[in-house]
Amino acid sequence: MDSSVFAFVEDLRGEGVERVLDRISGYGAAGVTVGAVHHAARDITPHGLSRLTVRRDGAHFTPPGDLFSGLRLRPPAGHQDAFDGLREACGERGLRLHGWTVFLRNATLGEAHPDVTVRDCFGDRGSPADLCPAHPDARAYAVALARAVARLGVDSVVAESLHFRPLRAERSFVPLGPMDAYMFGLCFCDYCMRRAADLGVDAEVAREECARILGGVLNGDPPAQGEVTRAALTAYAGPDVVAYARARSETVTTLVSEVASAVGDEGSRLVFADATGGVKGYRDGLPTPGLAAHDAWQLGVDLVALGDLVPAFAVLAYARDAARVADDVGAYLRSVGKDREVRAVLRPGYPDTDSADRLVAKARAAKAAGASAVDFYAYGLMPHPVLDRIPAALSEIR
Repeated sequence: MDSSVFAFVEDLRGEGVERVLDRISGYGAAGVTVGAVHHAARDITPHGLSRLTVRRDGAHFTPPGDLFSGLRLRPPAGHQDAFDGLREACGERGLRLHGWTVFLRNATLGEAHPDVTVRDCFGDRGSPADLCPAHPDARAYAVALARAVARLGVDSVVAESLHFRPLRAERSFVPLGPMDAYMFGLCFCDYCMRRAADLGVDAEVAREECARILGGVLNGDPPAQGEVTRAALTAYAGPDVVAYARARSETVTTLVSEVASAVGDEGSRLVFADATGGVKGYRDGLPTPGLAAHDAWQLGVDLVALGDLVPAFAVLAYARDAARVADDVGAYLRSVGKDREVRAVLRPGYPDTDSADRLVAKARAAKAAGASAVDFYAYGLMPHPVLDRIPAALSEIR
């Protein structure tokens, strides 16, 4: 059974490539998934060069000039020597190398080019890190970025943020219900509205309904209760809003198709990571009841359509309960097709996993549900004693 450990470039620079790869190889993992392109963050790193690591938006390699020539968007420069000799070092240890790539989450680009970011129903562009998947410049950037990472010689390009993202406000003293927050996160830029209109959706009515309902909540109306489902959203906001939300899947599907083809042309393959599992369970490992595969439409992800286009999928199985991990993996396989590779991404420690036994149980559950790989997130964020749980999990699923 395949496996990998996610790692950041800062891990390799702080502890040394040899030391990190030796540890990961010692866990029994078959590969390492290294952040080739990442987003800005501030992370507590228990065994890093610094214990509080500031990451900046950046590509950790030198982008090929031919790919980005004439494009408006170019990835900010990160640690451009990070992949030098890395594939060879992995090969010496029998490790596969995967290129973890964050595509459309980049505040540096969004602040420099606000018109490529999402625009809410009020006309505000308040999410500078969220590049819109419908914008032609963002789409061209994503395809070029995919080719660039594939050219590093990686076994796969693991695609994060290659879809719409939910609203993430740092502070809100207005109680938004799940459906209110969902509608607040819908993009109504010109390109999104045009694509929806081309599919027969009255995009302007959808925007007006969202603005009307959210305006009321912001003025003191009670927020919507309950989880976001198509039926509940229809009852709350009307059929035009639901139709608009459905139309977003065409935007994402066509973009992922272009990216997957570009990666394949460069001799690698795409692993599509849908963030829905992370949205549902990231903070506490207690995801809301709806399975991730069933709620992926909320981010514009049509798993059935993508199953015909993408060879592999990463399921963010951020749950404490092994049965929930199995349910999520099984639902993905039913959606994308039994012949597709589904990789379950587990967190070996807090907040999902409190013991080696629990990690073993979740790895077993993922395998029993049909996962063909189990990956572990993430080397630099977990204490070494927590990472030491990985060998027991891998020994149980071989």
